[in-house]
Amino acid sequence: MDHTFVSALVLLLLVLDPLGSLPIFISVMRNVAPERRRRVALRESAIAFGVLLLFMFTGQAFLSLMHLSERSLEVAGGVILLIIAMKMIFASGGELYASDGPPREPLIFPLAVPLLAGPSAMATVLLLASRQPERLLHWVGALTVAMSVSALVLLLADRIRKWIGHSMVSAIEKLMGLVLTAIAVEMILAGLKRYFLEP
Repeated sequence: MDHTFVSALVLLLLVLDPLGSLPIFISVMRNVAPERRRRVALRESAIAFGVLLLFMFTGQAFLSLMHLSERSLEVAGGVILLIIAMKMIFASGGELYASDGPPREPLIFPLAVPLLAGPSAMATVLLLASRQPERLLHWVGALTVAMSVSALVLLLADRIRKWIGHSMVSAIEKLMGLVLTAIAVEMILAGLKRYFLEP
């Protein structure tokens, strides 16, 4: 399943799921001073971008080190995306990263990792880079745009919730989950096809 810049961008936006992250982001940031929220959102987005960029550039070396084929990675990435998509459609994730400890400003966990740079996003950038390494600059550009959109959504989190309402955010997340399900199935089928039909 080869990608273009646009299809990679759409895939990354679906995987990063900035609208679906709003309830978790607002919940985690509730105990952060309002004047610090913008800085925290930008910092966590930058950390997530760095983590995904690292996975993108070291993807081929990682596959070689672990003796993994692109076909197995494609099937595994599709399975992970399918699980994430099912969670987006059927579950309410606002409590996923709730903490019972004392309130503190989040650093890396849970906003940067795993909310933005989660297993599905890592598998996706790894797969993009390993399948079409000659287009690495395109994937870096797609990741940059997708992460910028995610950061903007997080910065405008309170306003977006007020504009469109909680029910609309939930509906959009479920729609994204449905599209991501189709993409995940396509990835699994493409990996299986390459495994059984290609030498």
